[in-house]
Amino acid sequence: MSDNCELCRLAESSPFTVYEDATMKAVLASKPAAPGHILLFPKQHYTIFEQVPDGEVDKLFIMSNKISTAVFESLNMHGTNIIVSNGLAAGQQHAHFSIDIVPRTENDGLKLEWKPKQLSEEEMSTLELVMKPLTEVMAPEPKPEAPQPKIQEPLRDDSSSYLVRQLRRIP
Repeated sequence: MSDNCELCRLAESSPFTVYEDATMKAVLASKPAAPGHILLFPKQHYTIFEQVPDGEVDKLFIMSNKISTAVFESLNMHGTNIIVSNGLAAGQQHAHFSIDIVPRTENDGLKLEWKPKQLSEEEMSTLELVMKPLTEVMAPEPKPEAPQPKIQEPLRDDSSSYLVRQLRRIP
């Protein structure tokens, strides 16, 4: 826990908690983009997304999905935005990783759109070359091969063997 972190303080106590377990907490945002805006965050202090362990990321996004579903049903919303602002340049509001779940209705006036940029073929090719090595990092780890069952040798036709006679015995 960081003493000067608002979300770490909220992890300790918040009057507007909508979900909590041992590792994460979801609270109503104090400065919501829309009514019902929920902030989901790990209780452990992680400044940015890359610091959060994979297992916790899994749990956080599974819970984001469940909260989004609950928001749809309880508030009769038409959609949600699930947003991760990672770093100051991306608009991260707190020095603590969090996921914003913003309820949406048609024509709610909330603008989260951007104007797409048109890149030249050369720029796209350059980006592809620069980013190609990332595929090696992002590729799933090869799964270890399942152990092959041992093939047993057929039973010898040895009528003098007690074991063979017992296996061939008719009940």
